[in-house]
Amino acid sequence: MKGNLVSAVEAVSAAHLRDVERIGFIGTGSMGRPMIAKLLETGYLVEVYDIDPAAGRDVLQKGAMWHDTPRDAARDCDILITCLPLPRDVFDNMTGEQGALAGMPSGSVWIDTSTTDYHNTLEIARIAAAIGVHSLEAPVSNLSHMGVDFANVSFFVGGPSGVYRRCQRALETMGAVSFHVGDIGQGQSVKLLTNLLFYTAAVASGHALCQGVQESVPAQQAWRSFVASSANSVAIEQFVPFLLDGSYDRSCTLEITVKDMGLTVQLADELGVGLPIGRAVEKRYSQAGRKFDRYDSHLRLVELAEAAFGVRLQVPGYRAPSKYGADPAHPPDQEFLTDPVGRIKPKREHVFPLDDVPLSDIQIQLLKSLVDQLTDVNRLILDEAFDLGRGMGLNDALLYDVITWSVGASAWSDSHAQQYGNEDLIDLSGAIAPPLTTVPHLIHPFTEKLS
Repeated sequence: MKGNLVSAVEAVSAAHLRDVERIGFIGTGSMGRPMIAKLLETGYLVEVYDIDPAAGRDVLQKGAMWHDTPRDAARDCDILITCLPLPRDVFDNMTGEQGALAGMPSGSVWIDTSTTDYHNTLEIARIAAAIGVHSLEAPVSNLSHMGVDFANVSFFVGGPSGVYRRCQRALETMGAVSFHVGDIGQGQSVKLLTNLLFYTAAVASGHALCQGVQESVPAQQAWRSFVASSANSVAIEQFVPFLLDGSYDRSCTLEITVKDMGLTVQLADELGVGLPIGRAVEKRYSQAGRKFDRYDSHLRLVELAEAAFGVRLQVPGYRAPSKYGADPAHPPDQEFLTDPVGRIKPKREHVFPLDDVPLSDIQIQLLKSLVDQLTDVNRLILDEAFDLGRGMGLNDALLYDVITWSVGASAWSDSHAQQYGNEDLIDLSGAIAPPLTTVPHLIHPFTEKLS
């Protein structure tokens, strides 16, 4: 994936890289709207297109200009940004007679913020280079639940460093931080390894909660014990409440998570990385994708665990304090906290109608065991994520930074900054974790032997 594309793109134009003023934006859905709003607030002129005109209504009211085709939205723009669900959506909107590339001037820049297949990005970038257009990939990671709502996201940018520097101000207008991670392909790959951490924590925490409820531990008490422990992660702290209110988090569809995990396993195959836990997680998402509608909420996969354990995690009367939960009329986040690492997250009060109950010694020991198991899963999957990153040739310091500033962060990764925080590549002969012989119990309710 570190091919010769960078030199091809940089050879397109030696012109001075000037400041950007006019931006085209394709895809005005839940991810795109807040980014467009931030650009408009900062003084950029933003031209937009969406296959669904109704999706752009909000940004048009804020001052964006609507166009009927991607080509027209891209015409005369310094930067064209795509923010779309699937690889085919990106390709279809960029290419062809009405595609954005047909309207982009020589010397302009295409930035794809979608999580997509890097082969798709490379193909579009080759077409772009032939007409003098530069390309960057910049997939987005939330730094808190739906961080796009208040520009609390990070971008993992692949492409020529000079083009990245030209666009850095626009990127960091749309988000909190950006990282240049190398060539095109490496941005998508870094995003996949951070998603791997999140999806694994989502599966494991769902199973842990089900096991606790099966033993008569109230779900909200188990959740609070996990948040206050070494097992905590972004998935547990900010997403599990959507299991407790029965909404399964309406901010993202199951289709997206199934796609992401499939791409992660594909990347592991290309790099020759074993990824045993990641492959088991991918199987769980694929199973959910076959059982439920593709447009269902992404955490619906935990319903598989609920069925296996014969429990429901929903707490009667509880509503997660978010418009993406069971109460779509909940007001947007207004108050925020900064954690010890420096990440910003919403300040949310969780009100559970049910009182806590006294726990027996056996139940207390069960919670301690579940905390230990969740912590171990966080440790093991972090090793797998580093295996993927090292397979791409990235150094551990960069990997630690992108994980810290992503939705994949956990108490375990935060507490091991010194282990990974150096600029030198670690000797791979002793760095890769020994192969697992079984999938951890919290990834699959019934331990699987690895073939």
